[in-house]
Amino acid sequence: MSLDDKLNQVLERVDELSSRLSSDTALPQAEMIKLSKEYSDLSPLADLIRDLRQMQEEAHEAAVMIADPETDPDMRDLAEEEFQDLKERLPEAEHAIRLALIPKDEADAKNAILEVRAGTGGDEAALFAADLFAMYRKYAELQGWRFEPMEISENDVGGYKDASAQITGTDVFARLKFESGAHRVQRVPTTEASGRIHTSAATVAVLPEAEEVDIQINTDDLRVDVFRASGAGGQHVNTTESAVRITHIPSGVVVSMQDEKSQHKNRAKAMTILRSRLYEHQRQTLHDERASDRKSQVGSGDRSERIRTYNFPQGRVTDHRINLTLYKLDKVLNGEALDELVEALIAEDQAERLTQLT
Repeated sequence: MSLDDKLNQVLERVDELSSRLSSDTALPQAEMIKLSKEYSDLSPLADLIRDLRQMQEEAHEAAVMIADPETDPDMRDLAEEEFQDLKERLPEAEHAIRLALIPKDEADAKNAILEVRAGTGGDEAALFAADLFAMYRKYAELQGWRFEPMEISENDVGGYKDASAQITGTDVFARLKFESGAHRVQRVPTTEASGRIHTSAATVAVLPEAEEVDIQINTDDLRVDVFRASGAGGQHVNTTESAVRITHIPSGVVVSMQDEKSQHKNRAKAMTILRSRLYEHQRQTLHDERASDRKSQVGSGDRSERIRTYNFPQGRVTDHRINLTLYKLDKVLNGEALDELVEALIAEDQAERLTQLT
């Protein structure tokens, strides 16, 4: 099917939806909501197509006027000026339409669950995991999102063995989904007397937050254990069994939560993470966009696996997937320049998906 045929189909579908929504008053509410959403989704694309067709028509009329030997010289000059202007704008309009035609990732508009874990490198890896967690917190603040830590497991030096957060806002998953993977750091640890550069790693997983309507979990598939919450070094922080561990038996996914004093709240948070992990696994399998399971998404945390390197001695950050290096390490870790990497990754993804359009 040619691009023109696809555009015609979109216009025909929008007209059909408009007619049904305005004339069919007997539509069931669920069907009305479904059609209204489709109409809302397609209308901006239809506007772009109509604008493109209008520009094409105006360019054709200008070309005819230029070619006509009887055209007044002043009118021909105006027509040539208009034709050149349209000739420059048409490719931009066509590109905007091609971008709009890229199939949408249904998870893009969702909130996200962020999980950061220390990988290879001991205490230094845990400190780096804490740095990454802080980076995403600051980035969320700059985006106007809500960043709510769910659970943080610290080690003795203030690093994070693992940490999770719920991030709420507009298009959170769309902007953060490419952060998933192994992140590597090269720097001199503060505890290193000889000043040698160490390499360590942390893994990041960004999961679309799933709602109950997104994925159904059979309670018979869950094993729920409760236990006393404990702090660093094994000290009990309370004497009641408020901590919760939920195991999804079919998949083997285990989620533990102990940050809240209430068992009920810990269970609710654990279910949010469990639902999101299972939804992401299902989404990956169905769409084949990334690895088929969560383990391969984030890697093992080994130094040899990485999507991005943070090199402190040189003050640079390199994203190895798109070969982009920024000498703005401080600004990236402060959340300010992270958008440059995010935008580049989104653009690369769009370019790759555009090549798949016929």
